[in-house]
Amino acid sequence: MNKINKFLYPGVRLKRWIFLFILSFIAFSTGISGIMGKILGKVKINFLNLDKHFIPIRDFIINSTKLVTVDIIVITIGITGIFYTINILLKTLRTLYPSKVDIAKASYDEIRLRKGPKIVAIGGGTGLSTLLKGLKLYTSNITAIVTVADDGGSSGRLRKDLKMLPPGDIRNCMTALADSSTLMNKIFQYRFKTNNNLNGHSFGNLFIAAMSKISGSFEKAIEESSKILSIRGEVHPVTLEKITLEARLKNKKILKGQSNISKSKYPIERVFINPTSPIPSSKAINSIRKAKAIVLGPGSLYTSIIPNLLVKDITKEILNSKAKKIYVCNIMTQPGETNNYKVSDHINAIIKHTGYNIIQYVIVNIEEIPPNLLSIYKKKNSYPVKIDEENLKKYDIILIKEKLLSIENNFIRHNSEKLAEVILKISI
Repeated sequence: MNKINKFLYPGVRLKRWIFLFILSFIAFSTGISGIMGKILGKVKINFLNLDKHFIPIRDFIINSTKLVTVDIIVITIGITGIFYTINILLKTLRTLYPSKVDIAKASYDEIRLRKGPKIVAIGGGTGLSTLLKGLKLYTSNITAIVTVADDGGSSGRLRKDLKMLPPGDIRNCMTALADSSTLMNKIFQYRFKTNNNLNGHSFGNLFIAAMSKISGSFEKAIEESSKILSIRGEVHPVTLEKITLEARLKNKKILKGQSNISKSKYPIERVFINPTSPIPSSKAINSIRKAKAIVLGPGSLYTSIIPNLLVKDITKEILNSKAKKIYVCNIMTQPGETNNYKVSDHINAIIKHTGYNIIQYVIVNIEEIPPNLLSIYKKKNSYPVKIDEENLKKYDIILIKEKLLSIENNFIRHNSEKLAEVILKISI
């Protein structure tokens, strides 16, 4: 309401035109009702005395018509003034928000997006952000449930220094759901390159950290930051408890910390979280219960996706949900985490860690990867994930094969828009 009141501030010139319009409309209405009243009041006249009654009626109608004509002119001026002022305000909005040049189209799009299906996307890292960028083009009813096990980079430093949850993946999801062309979005993604303690920190991470202190909670900080970025949808941490990811490798060695696990060159046998039974975010739980589709991935299997499923109540809610449950399989294997993994190996890992087969649909890429990129990835010990359809049949899973390849600076990614289209088709 406060934002609306600002349009009535002195100098905006909207009040004068609204007042003129209302005043002239009242006069117009009075004139019309006067004419009609005079006519109806003389309908039951004696036709033998027609001339006696007609002349006064005629004179009254002529005078009233003149008044009504003046009123119509004044109303027109009032309406023109209102639209003129509104046009100035819209030009100001276009200057401040250049991405929203077509206000009418933006309004139509917003109404259309609000009618989109409720989709919950679970994960973390670059994969989840890629998915969200595509989904926001088709629905605004998006909830991102994000892992909070990250302990590397800027997030890890803030987690250690300020005893807070890692903001990095949260920030990436918020900026993915915001308008990427806005100045605030660009500021949030800005990363400092200095020779002091600021080096490597992103502005968005520092902002969320400051907002956590000001608002009193990490959850409130996310909520307020989301408003500032005007994101399409919601972003929630899977839990508000501080958790640590641990992994037991196949050589029986135990690694602690998501950053250490992601660097491992040895195959992973199992991952754990500590504490083992954190309380899930109530907002995350509610979003799962209302979802029409629940999407896992794309993203690092053991460090971005499975950590969310180790929050036990999250897995139970997914299992009990009537929503379509979709897994987006990675295009390439990840060194250390998923060496030589086929699609069925990804499903096996999820079942092993949750105790349930919660997946109904698996989306895989079948678009051919350019040889030069395969060579680059081969040097990193990364190869295309093999699609083993026969092994997938025993899980009663529907396999969706689509061309979903996107190449960004020699990095293989999912095409966010095409991936979103596939998910939307399944959701309907």
